[in-house]
Amino acid sequence: MCRRSGGQAGWVIGTDRLLLRPLRGGDVDALVALHGDERVNRFVPAYSHEQASARLALVEQQWAERGHGLCAVELRSSGEFIGRVGLNYWEIFDEVELGWILKPEAWGLGLATEAARACLEWGFAALDAEYFTSMIHPRNTASVRVAERLGFTPLREEMLFGKPVTVYSVDNPASA
Repeated sequence: MCRRSGGQAGWVIGTDRLLLRPLRGGDVDALVALHGDERVNRFVPAYSHEQASARLALVEQQWAERGHGLCAVELRSSGEFIGRVGLNYWEIFDEVELGWILKPEAWGLGLATEAARACLEWGFAALDAEYFTSMIHPRNTASVRVAERLGFTPLREEMLFGKPVTVYSVDNPASA
């Protein structure tokens, strides 16, 4: 499912319907549009162009330093950017979170679960992690269902960007 060639630029995870590749600076407009949709930013912050550029620079830095980060989610059939998924290290929690955000037009098609499952499987295979977390706003029932399909269970409550989140976790199956 995962193929890697020539560093970050050649890194790709493929599923039946999707391609996942590291986010890069050229994705700034797509990221601003994704986070700018009011249906999306009910649960995650919107970005200005400058904020998105700064965020993407941090994503690229995380890929370079940690070997993982956030990925663009593209439809295999058309190459269309439909969201982002990936593993993000949170220094304040000293944990790696699996997160996903898709355009509302892609909701309800199983694509979030497909993208997140591919990233989760790759993460456990490639990284020395005992578990991953996922931070989900309690009213984001669709993301809670995705997390549950992937085997995540509630761990604790936190505040993130001034909003409450339930931190879910899933253990590495290799650690069992």
